[in-house]
Amino acid sequence: MRPEQTVGSRRLRTSMSGTELRVWLRIRGRKLDSWKFRRQEPIGPYFADFCCPAARLVVEIDGPIHDESSLAYDVRRQAWLEAEGYRVLRIPVSWVDADADAVAETIRDELVECGQRGLRRRFGAAPSAPHGATSP
Repeated sequence: MRPEQTVGSRRLRTSMSGTELRVWLRIRGRKLDSWKFRRQEPIGPYFADFCCPAARLVVEIDGPIHDESSLAYDVRRQAWLEAEGYRVLRIPVSWVDADADAVAETIRDELVECGQRGLRRRFGAAPSAPHGATSP
């Protein structure tokens, strides 16, 4: 990590919004099936609100978009992250405000999916049943 990224990441972590904090308290410390998350993680030229490097999952808490340039930035950023192999899960602030526990479950569900994609990438498709065998 470059020194300016370290400073930027620290600054962002200390200025975490209440909404981000509610999510962080539910995913930190390997609370979601032992998956480790980092907050305000620098990835290339960007900072992810939350990142699970092992699952290549980025979680972004989206506030209201104020103008088209903000939306365009988010689109470019997400395209870059996806090109680097990350899955980006965008969660509106309103979801966190309504039910932060349900948001944590949504993140857990995405981790399960990421894990399954990783296994498929690593080992290929699941083996088919032997010829003549029937499924249970």
